[in-house]
Amino acid sequence: MPILSRLIGLADTVRPPAPVHAHCDLPCGVYDPAQARIEAESVKGCMEKFNGSDDQVFKTRAVIIKEERADLVKHHLWVLWTDYFKPPHLEKYPQLHALFWNATKAAGEAKKTNDVKVADDLLGQIAEIDKIFWETKK
Repeated sequence: MPILSRLIGLADTVRPPAPVHAHCDLPCGVYDPAQARIEAESVKGCMEKFNGSDDQVFKTRAVIIKEERADLVKHHLWVLWTDYFKPPHLEKYPQLHALFWNATKAAGEAKKTNDVKVADDLLGQIAEIDKIFWETKK
């Protein structure tokens, strides 16, 4: 049987998948701001270790780890923002866009400093996101 005939015959039996509608990429339960918070706590911890040491090698390692963790904070926040939160959430919580914008900027700022206040500010913003997140899960 020629290949074209076989493909035409298959067209009768193969159907495109039915569209599905879901709130997020996977069933809810895979998203949690705790991931961003844990990384932000690591950022703060690295800053504290940096500030408490006189060992230049140790301080360099603390900065490298802090910068990696700050990038992970940004990653976890953007996953929440782009994959979990949807337009109805923004309607109910209009501050969400600014909150995510400021939190990711704070994570970037944490890469440039060892000022623990910057990490505390970042943790406070993540706490606000966390509160809204859990309100949307009710």
